[in-house]
Amino acid sequence: MTETCRPTLSLLARQFPSASSVMAEIALLQAKLTLPKRRIHIISDIHGDDRKLRHVVNNASGGLSNLVNQVFGDELSENEKHTFLAFLYYPVEKLRRHRNELRDCVWRLTTIKTLLRRQFRLIRSLASTIAKDEVLGLMKEEFKTLYIALLDEVSFDRDPAYVDSMIEALADYDQDITAVHEASRLVRNLVVSEVVVAGDLFDRGERGDRVIHFLKNQPKVSFTWGNHDVTWMGATLGSEVLIATVLRISLRYLRLWQLEEGYGILLSPLAKLANTVYRNDPATCFYPKRESDFLDEDLLARMHKAAAILEFKLSGPVIARHPEWQMEDRRLLHLIDHANGTITLEGKVHPLNDTHFPTIDPVDPYRLTDEEQTCLDRLRKSFVSSDRLWQHMRFIVGQGGMSLTRDDALIFHACVPTNEDGSFRETNIGDKKLSGGNLFREMEEVIRKTYRQGAHAVTSELDYYYWLWAHPDSPLFGKSRMTTFERYFLEDPETHREVKDPYFQKIHDPAFVRRIGHAFGMGEDVLVINGHVPVKVEKGEDPVKQGGNAVTIDGAFSESYGDHGYTLVMGPNAIRLAEHSHFESITHFLDKDDDMIPKLRTLRSFDTPRTLGETHEAEDIHAQLCSLNNLLQAYRSGIVTQSP
Repeated sequence: MTETCRPTLSLLARQFPSASSVMAEIALLQAKLTLPKRRIHIISDIHGDDRKLRHVVNNASGGLSNLVNQVFGDELSENEKHTFLAFLYYPVEKLRRHRNELRDCVWRLTTIKTLLRRQFRLIRSLASTIAKDEVLGLMKEEFKTLYIALLDEVSFDRDPAYVDSMIEALADYDQDITAVHEASRLVRNLVVSEVVVAGDLFDRGERGDRVIHFLKNQPKVSFTWGNHDVTWMGATLGSEVLIATVLRISLRYLRLWQLEEGYGILLSPLAKLANTVYRNDPATCFYPKRESDFLDEDLLARMHKAAAILEFKLSGPVIARHPEWQMEDRRLLHLIDHANGTITLEGKVHPLNDTHFPTIDPVDPYRLTDEEQTCLDRLRKSFVSSDRLWQHMRFIVGQGGMSLTRDDALIFHACVPTNEDGSFRETNIGDKKLSGGNLFREMEEVIRKTYRQGAHAVTSELDYYYWLWAHPDSPLFGKSRMTTFERYFLEDPETHREVKDPYFQKIHDPAFVRRIGHAFGMGEDVLVINGHVPVKVEKGEDPVKQGGNAVTIDGAFSESYGDHGYTLVMGPNAIRLAEHSHFESITHFLDKDDDMIPKLRTLRSFDTPRTLGETHEAEDIHAQLCSLNNLLQAYRSGIVTQSP
């Protein structure tokens, strides 16, 4: 053992103070390697739809319904199974519907005892393939004694009165119902070990803040960042152009509660700008995509336009600072002919469908007016000082990355920028030319570095959040250009075209997909998983690419994109694609027992169930075993002293 290792082993010795405790942990870890791998659920493009996300996670993409059928078979009727599943998915909402019956102590105790024992029949079934310390670690501390008693009740052939008396004592303090809530959570957490979200948590849906809040309460969550995520991440750091972008999209889809109620972002500065500078502007092109019964839609349209003009103005200096980006074609305000109400793009003159630009100076079109600067200063302060927004963004950064690997699966949000000939496209990042996996790694380091620095210390690297949002070479965008200005102001549909990166055609070629895997250190059996581009099933598109080793799991998860969607379920026996249908609401589910069970399609199956020792988790376990064996040798040689 080198001197460098001694401090590390001394720290480890605090956790395992004797040779016998080390050997016990080694035995446990070796045993874990023989257990079946846990289930991983991969979701993409949630886009603020917290209701559907909650149901998909709660029903484990149909996995919990299958488990109930396996454990109870014909013992329960279909109606009893639906009722039990409702208690597992939504215990609070389901019990709330029985508030009158709960006043009857006999009914209450009988129901709670039955529910808990049924829950623990599921838990015993699940626990047979999971290490006991992990099962205990997921138990709520205040109910652990009861839960262990329920877990062991059958194996010990214990008199039911023992557990019954515990439940009755809890009922005296109104904790029996909470015990059911937490047991339902325990079942759900044992069914799925990890939720992976392949980007785009925000925008278009109602409450991105609730999406993050829900995911924070799952035992293990990981992310790959999407282009919509980086707008919020950049805005939180104070990027003015991305603050304007977040506001514009929120106003376009009328999703203001996540800003005001969710994060305490004040919209009054933007409303004041709209009421002063744009007071008489009809802003007909800027009415929200949704109607509102309680908000002034005329004001919202003017706020929407004010945010859009801010975004177009603020993007100009960012692009100008980076000539190496070659995005000059996205600086458009100086091309407007105000006298004739037109703009010339690529040599063609186009009439503008809105010519009211009270804040744009034709001589210096990207300069902010005093009113715009005052508005922006207040908005920036609101974003960078929102504690809850910071907590959520740090969570996304801490649990996320530009790409992730799980076993043979390589997961990222959109694409690997690709040339027409199938080679990976090089792009200029500072003084470097990067492509493939190196590009992903560099941009991930930029994000981690800027979040370590914080909003008051970030440098020009903050501009790269805008690059990730809108650049043709961004792995999170994957299109030839972002035509936001044209979609608002020009009628010609040809100007709206955003050509997809060649990647999206090349991934039908299995050899190309394998080259992607190699660029990220993966083997020949790689399965590439991306979201970002909705799969138009109605037009004959298939989420599984022709080569069979790539799959797109953005099937329009949120209501704004069609309210369907896919999850990928990686289990010990198979990797399956789950196709989800429309989800009405929790109320509809409870009323109609309509459990949105997905259609399952097997992508890969395994002759024998894979164990932890055959998966990505084995690497971490082997690293722990190596450290523990070093500590054991240090104890035996006397280099590290055992505690008495």
